Amino acid sequence: MAERVLVIGSGGREHALAWKLAQSPHVQQVLVAPGNAGTASCGKISNSAVNVSNHTILAQYCKDHNVALVVVGPEVPLAAGIVDDLTAAGVPCFGPSAKAAQLEASKSFSKSFMDRYGISTARWSSFTDPQEACSYIQGADFPALVVKASGLAAGKGVIVAKDKEEACQAVLDIMKDKAFGAAGDTVVVEELLEGEEVSCLCFSDGSTVAAMPPAQDHKRLLDGDKGPNTGGMGAYCPTPQVSGEMLQQIKTTVLQKTVDGMKEDGIPYVGVLYAGLMLTQQGPKVLEFNCRFGDPECQVSNHPPPK
Repeated sequence: MAERVLVIGSGGREHALAWKLAQSPHVQQVLVAPGNAGTASCGKISNSAVNVSNHTILAQYCKDHNVALVVVGPEVPLAAGIVDDLTAAGVPCFGPSAKAAQLEASKSFSKSFMDRYGISTARWSSFTDPQEACSYIQGADFPALVVKASGLAAGKGVIVAKDKEEACQAVLDIMKDKAFGAAGDTVVVEELLEGEEVSCLCFSDGSTVAAMPPAQDHKRLLDGDKGPNTGGMGAYCPTPQVSGEMLQQIKTTVLQKTVDGMKEDGIPYVGVLYAGLMLTQQGPKVLEFNCRFGDPECQVSNHPPPK
C-alpha cells in the first residue's frame, strides 16, 4: 500500500529528498513542512503549515494525516530531539536521536569521541575561557590554525586564521562578541589540515553502514578558496579524487568505526552520517561530522558509486 511521508525542512536538500521519495511506488504523497516554492505543488508533493518545532502538535498531525514516516532534513530539529519525541509518540522518524546528533551539535563532543576511538582528525583542544584559548594559540606549534564554534552555527562557525593574531581575534569574536550566539560558548582550536575536502555520507541502522557516492562541497565564499566559510557554495558528485578503494577505506576506518563507537557508548546512530574529510598526505582525516544529509551534497548525489 502506498504511504504518506512528511519531510521536515525548507531548503534545496528537502526539495531533492521530496522529489526522490515521490518517485517511489510505495509513496502516495510527500508533504514538506514548511517547504519552499519548489515544493508548493509538484505532482505528489505539497507543502504543510504544521508547526514542526512543537513536537506534540507535530506528532498529532502525523497521526491525523496518516503519515507513515517522517524524514528530517536540517540539524536543528534533530539536536532538539524530534526523533526521540516522535518515536515515543509512535510516529516512525528517520534520523538520529538528540544524543547521537551531538556528533554535529557539539564539535567538542565529536573531537573527544574521535580521539577515544582512534578516528583520524586534526590535533585540537577545546576551551570555555577565551584567555586560555589565546594562550593555547600562542604556544601552538601548528603551522596554521582553525577556530570553530563548538555548537550549531549553520555551517558558518569556522574561521581559518592566517596567523596567531587572527586566531586570537576569532576566539574573541566568537566567545566575547557572540558572533555565532550560544554556539560559541565553547570553542575548538585545531591545526589547519592541508589537502582537498570531500564529503562522504552513509546510511546507518545503528550497526551497519551503506556508503553513498562521495561529493565535494565548496565552502569558501570567494573564487580561489578565499573568503570566509559559508554553509556551502555548490557541490558536485561523484568526486574523481575518491576512488572506489579509498571510499572503502573511509567506510571502514571512519564511517563504520564511528557507528561502532556510538553503539559501544550506548548511543546507537541511526540515520544519515556525514563525514567531512580532508584528503591529506597522511590519508583522509575527519574535519567534522554532520548528523543528516548535506545541503548541497544531497542535491547532487543521484549517481552510481565510483568503480
